[in-house]
Amino acid sequence: MAHDHAHHDRSEHDHGSGDGHGESHAHHHHAPPEDWRYAVGLIANLAFVVLEFSYGLISHSTALVADAGHNLSDVLGLGLAGAAAWLARRAATRKRTYGYRKATVLAALGNAILLVFACGAIAIEAGRRLFEPAEVASTTVMVVAGIGFFINLGTALLFMAGRKHDLNARGAWLHMIADAAVSLGVVIAGALILFTGWSWIDPAVGLVIVAVIMWGTWGLFRESFDMALDSVPIGVEVEAVREALNALPGVVETHHLHVWSLSTTERALTAHLVRREPVGPDFYSEAQAMLKARFGIGHVTLQIESGGRQACNDC
Repeated sequence: MAHDHAHHDRSEHDHGSGDGHGESHAHHHHAPPEDWRYAVGLIANLAFVVLEFSYGLISHSTALVADAGHNLSDVLGLGLAGAAAWLARRAATRKRTYGYRKATVLAALGNAILLVFACGAIAIEAGRRLFEPAEVASTTVMVVAGIGFFINLGTALLFMAGRKHDLNARGAWLHMIADAAVSLGVVIAGALILFTGWSWIDPAVGLVIVAVIMWGTWGLFRESFDMALDSVPIGVEVEAVREALNALPGVVETHHLHVWSLSTTERALTAHLVRREPVGPDFYSEAQAMLKARFGIGHVTLQIESGGRQACNDC
């Protein structure tokens, strides 16, 4: 059996026992992201959520309460991104050999479930307000939502520079830009109420915001649920991976292929490759580089076999 360990320094260690099998384990350790951005965004947006929710209750504005719920979802998202950056640096243990990466997936799933219940409560209140309109302090709504617009826009600018190279930063940037747009919508709703006196506009905007939250929450729930079940990550086609592995030099068959998410940002792969000739010194590093470049898979384990499926006890 031959083992190849490729670390971030590209060092390799090969040991042979001549039984016709081989394994390659590739581990990537990424440089820590700029955690301060997540901390600043988290504190600023959490403070605004408390402010917006309080004034939403005081001013009888369902739109403000709903927007506070929307902003809370992104506070949770920023918390997850920051926690993922911190957890990714924690060392694996004898019990948790992959470390704590999967905790980010479980947290995302829990947040999605909580958001569904929160949306239900907001929708019920907005529906009641449509039939029993309450006087809305439109000026307060406009001022508070305007503050939210600038906070969300400012937070988005923190992630603007790194959004092209950091998936977490890109997600945070998109969420904050969307929040800024929603807050601007609440400002417009407050202005319409101020000039028309139509109180029903407020709960109507609240329902629209709930629909926006549910749209994003469904995607979060579906993706986190799939990750928790170790499903194939979004954007990866198993057959395309199989074809790419079969195209490697000397490979005649690929089986026992599994691709899953180690965390919300990391992907892993295991596969059995059938070869009719000995493995060359660069085979594993080339396979690893190909899988990383084409499919974003950074943790790779390959087992080399010479007898095909019939010689594999696990297949």
